[in-house]
Amino acid sequence: MYPVRKLAELQPGQRRRKILLLLAEFERRLVASASPDTERMSDADFLTLCRFAASDPKISAAGKTGIETLSARFAAVSSAAAGSAETETAGKQALRLRLCNAVRNTLLQAAGTFPAEWDLIHPERTAQGSAAYTPQTVSRFFYPGVCVFLEDIRSPFNVGSVFRTAEAFGAERLYVSPGCAPPEHPRARRSAMGCTEYLPWESKTLEELPGNLPFFALETGGTPIADFRFPRQGIAVIGSEELGVSPEALDKAEARVSIPMAGIKASLNVGVAFGILMEAWTRSLRQEAPESAANSASSAAHRL
Repeated sequence: MYPVRKLAELQPGQRRRKILLLLAEFERRLVASASPDTERMSDADFLTLCRFAASDPKISAAGKTGIETLSARFAAVSSAAAGSAETETAGKQALRLRLCNAVRNTLLQAAGTFPAEWDLIHPERTAQGSAAYTPQTVSRFFYPGVCVFLEDIRSPFNVGSVFRTAEAFGAERLYVSPGCAPPEHPRARRSAMGCTEYLPWESKTLEELPGNLPFFALETGGTPIADFRFPRQGIAVIGSEELGVSPEALDKAEARVSIPMAGIKASLNVGVAFGILMEAWTRSLRQEAPESAANSASSAAHRL
């Protein structure tokens, strides 16, 4: 790791970039393992690095105060722990990570680089505190027969967002029309935060969708979502950002559900609208038959 003391030799812009690189790597190591034995810089070097960050001429007064306040708290905890046998505690670890994250994001703002959500540190779920879950080992909780059809969604970001929301609420499977941005697209994978690896999906045309499940559309002009009777199993179709659900899909749908809106634009991003739909659908399943609504989390994992 780059010697922290050498930061004094760098120009402010170079120093900021170097600190950002050091903090990003340090934060990833902290998040990747809860073990106190994880290789990391010393507390003294860490606090020195934070002081260099606080002296950056481009950070705001509020940013400087925030760094200094957290640094003082961490220094006090570090000093108190130094004389004890247990130098690493959960509280100290959490404070170290919060300080690291605060400094990194303050410097990003000072540099005029505001990160997208997929650039943020995202903790990997771990098995027994060590090995990361993979699509081959994870068994995921899902509602059997709760499926979604993405029809001609053009933005990879929106496709990834729908994947992430669908996985979070327990959809069993996604169907993606040939006109959609591919889930393998780098932006889709990044905004999905890994869910394209865990949630089963298939590319299907409207005509190729399973015929044994009821089909309903999220579109304007339908039953308000609070009054809609969701099926226990079915396929929800989410239409294109520009044109909505196609006439062909609306003809096939047994019902249409709508989200009432009162704003001037009366418009929602497709990922936000889908999140509202999934929350309402899964809530209705829990209320209707809580003992049998969902598949056990210990069931066999889907394999992609």
